[in-house]
Amino acid sequence: MSIIEREITPIKDEDFFIVLNNYNAKFDFPVHYHPEFELNFVFNSNGKRIVGDSILEYSASDLVLVGPNTPHAWMGNNNHDEARVITIQFQQNLFSQETLDRKLMTPVREMINKSYRGILFSEETQKTISKRILKLCDISGFDSFLEFLSILYDLSISRNQTLLSSASFVNKFENSKSERIKIVSDFILSNYKNNIKLKEAADMINMSETAFSHFFKRHTHRSFTEYIHDVRVGNAARLLIESEDSIAEICYECGFNNLSNFNRIFKKKKGCTPREFKTSQELILKHKV
Repeated sequence: MSIIEREITPIKDEDFFIVLNNYNAKFDFPVHYHPEFELNFVFNSNGKRIVGDSILEYSASDLVLVGPNTPHAWMGNNNHDEARVITIQFQQNLFSQETLDRKLMTPVREMINKSYRGILFSEETQKTISKRILKLCDISGFDSFLEFLSILYDLSISRNQTLLSSASFVNKFENSKSERIKIVSDFILSNYKNNIKLKEAADMINMSETAFSHFFKRHTHRSFTEYIHDVRVGNAARLLIESEDSIAEICYECGFNNLSNFNRIFKKKKGCTPREFKTSQELILKHKV
């Protein structure tokens, strides 16, 4: 049974979006997910943030867009009486696919696709957008909708965005215009537990190994091996959170050939060992973040 709760959000079918303004935030909501998009602006606080399989410290302020059904929570240190969280939620069908496919909406479409992994916006972006988010709490009607759309667009074109969770953790690979990349990535997702050879993938799309290596890296910005490692680590992180399997069992279940290799690659990707990751997750869940 999953230890991550599904939240029933207060947004209604007739709403374009809702703004939840939480003063003196206690950060007592458990790790949860819901089918709506959520933009969280946390300030006057520091602590830990969990998005998918990412657990990172935040301080002073935090601005993150979380996509539908991606687990998330903030565990603020409750020694900040002025801690405040502004949450903006909007539904998946706010924009039709036809709207998102229009040229002007390209940055928004790309941001929405990436949000399933959680997007952390830079301090610079927070400074430029914070007053407008605060303003959104005080206006209503059509003006508020126009300002909301403007905020989304400006976030989508902002610089230095950081993706938080592993692609495989949220079962969503980055969109690619290449059908051949999609064929290979789907194959990796279905076979990451096995020993996948470079030649095997190259043969699938009728390319030499050398040409395929350059082609794959150009489209994914990762080597073929790194891509497989990302998929395996993402699935391992999910199992460390949701299952009671031992670390050794998870190691082999996710396609690693020995514990030493698993520990080394996991620490390189997540900044901590699988055991440290599991312990940290357990502490967060017990805290009902």
